[in-house]
Amino acid sequence: MGDAQGFLKHTKRELPERRPVPLRLMDWKEVYKEGFPHETLQTQASRCMDCGIPFCHNGCPLGNLIPEWNDLVYRGNWREGIDRLHATNNFPEFTGRLCPAPCESSCVLGINQDPVTIKQVEVELIENAFDEGWVAPVYPTRLTGKKVAVVGSGPAGLAAAQQLTRAGHTVTVFERDDRIGGLLRYGIPEFKMEKRFIDRRLAQMEAEGTVFKAGVNVGVDITAAQLREKFDAVVLAGGSTIARDLPIPGRDLDGIHQAMEFLPLSNRVQLGDPITDEDGLPPINARGKKVVIIGGGDTGADCLGTSHRQGAASVHQFEIMPRPPEERADSTPWPTYPLMYRVSSAHEEGGERVYSVNTERFVGQEGKVTALQAHEVQMVNGRFEKIEGSDFTLEADLVLLAMGFTGPQKPGLLEDLGVGYDQRGNVKRDNEFQTTVPGVFAAGDMGRGQSLIVWAIAEGRAAASAVDKFLEGDTALPSPIAPTTVAQR
Repeated sequence: MGDAQGFLKHTKRELPERRPVPLRLMDWKEVYKEGFPHETLQTQASRCMDCGIPFCHNGCPLGNLIPEWNDLVYRGNWREGIDRLHATNNFPEFTGRLCPAPCESSCVLGINQDPVTIKQVEVELIENAFDEGWVAPVYPTRLTGKKVAVVGSGPAGLAAAQQLTRAGHTVTVFERDDRIGGLLRYGIPEFKMEKRFIDRRLAQMEAEGTVFKAGVNVGVDITAAQLREKFDAVVLAGGSTIARDLPIPGRDLDGIHQAMEFLPLSNRVQLGDPITDEDGLPPINARGKKVVIIGGGDTGADCLGTSHRQGAASVHQFEIMPRPPEERADSTPWPTYPLMYRVSSAHEEGGERVYSVNTERFVGQEGKVTALQAHEVQMVNGRFEKIEGSDFTLEADLVLLAMGFTGPQKPGLLEDLGVGYDQRGNVKRDNEFQTTVPGVFAAGDMGRGQSLIVWAIAEGRAAASAVDKFLEGDTALPSPIAPTTVAQR
C-alpha cells in the first residue's frame, strides 16, 4: 500500500454530501451534491490497510481487486485504477450506485473503525474514466461465426452479452419492454440512478457489436423453437419477475398495486412518455394520498422516495420483521453482511417505518381501498404470532406491495423450452450454468433467485464464460462464481 499508516492518520469516513431534503424533493435527480474532490477521495482510499488477507474479496462475488485500485487512486494513477476495476466488473457505474456493498461489510478496517469507502472509490473511478474519455469500445480480436441470444437486458443479461461480444460471438439481446435495461431502467428510480448512465454504457456495447432488440417478447413474438433454430446458444437472464402477493380479504379493491406496477410509471414520465394527467402525474400516483407500503426492503424504500416526490399526504412503510439493532447484530458477525438498522436517502425524506406488524385485511368503500386492518406480531419458535390486543386500523388511499419476488415467469418461453426447475422454482442449472436443455444457459435472478446487482453481474460474466466454452471448447473469459442458488448459500 502507498500509505501503510493511512488508516491511522485518517480515521474519519467521508462520503459525498446529500442535497437538502426540501431541495431534492423538487426534482428526480440523484440525491448527492455534484462533485467529490479527488483529494478527499484519495485520502479515503489511503485508509485501505495492508491487511494481508483482504476479506473484501470474500464479500464481493465479482472478485474485484479492491486493495489494488484503492492504492492506485491514492497514488493518483486513475487510468490504471479503472483498468483494474473493469477487469472484474463490466458496470461499476451501476454497482457503485446500487449495490449495498457487502465488500465494505467485510473490510478488515471495519472491525474497529468505519470501513473504507470502497463503493465511493468505485463510482468515482468510473465517472472520472468517462469524463476523461477512457471508456471506449473493446473490440474482439476475431469473430467466431457463432450466434448467441440473450433474453433479458438487466445487469446479468448485459454482462453476459458484453463478455460474449468481446469473445467474438454475434450477440443479440432481446427485451420485452420498449427500452433496454430491465429493472435498471424501469425498477430503479431516477433519484437512485439516472438513466443516462445506462444509455452511455449501451452506446459502448452497441459500438462493440452487441445488437439490442427492445419490444420483443421472446416466447410470443419469437417462439422458443425459432430461437433455438436461429442461435447457437441461448442465455436466459429474464430475472425473478413474479411479485409476491398478499392474498387477504379486500385484495381486489382499487388502489392496491404491486411496486412494479407503480415504479415503472414514474420512470416513464421522466423519460418523456405521454402517460401523464394535467398535473404531470402517471396513472398510478401518490399525490395527496395516504400511502401504505408493505415491505421494508429496498423496493419499499424506492416506493417511499417516489411517493414523497409525487406529493403524498402521508406514507407508512410496514415491515413484518422486528426493528434491527443500531449496530451489527450478534447473529451476523464480521465479515458477514450485517443485520442492522439502515437509513436510506428515502427514509431521510419522511414517512414512518412500522416494524413487527402484519396486515390482516384491506377495507374499502365503493370498490376503493380506504384503510387496512393490522396487528403487531412477535417471533415465537421461528413463527410470527399475533400479539393479542394490538389490532389497529390505518387509513390508506394507496397501498403498494413491495414484498419481493417469487421466481421467473414460467408460462411462455420457459415452458416452451422445457427447462427444469429447482426446489425454489427457479431455473435449474448445472455447474456450467447450463439448464436441463443443452445449449440453453441461465444467469442472474432467474436461476439464483432474487438477489443483488453485484451477484447478477457476476453470474452474467460466469455464464458467458460457460457459453464460450460450450461453443469453442475452451475459453479465456473469467468465471468469478459458481451457479449457487439462494437456498444453497
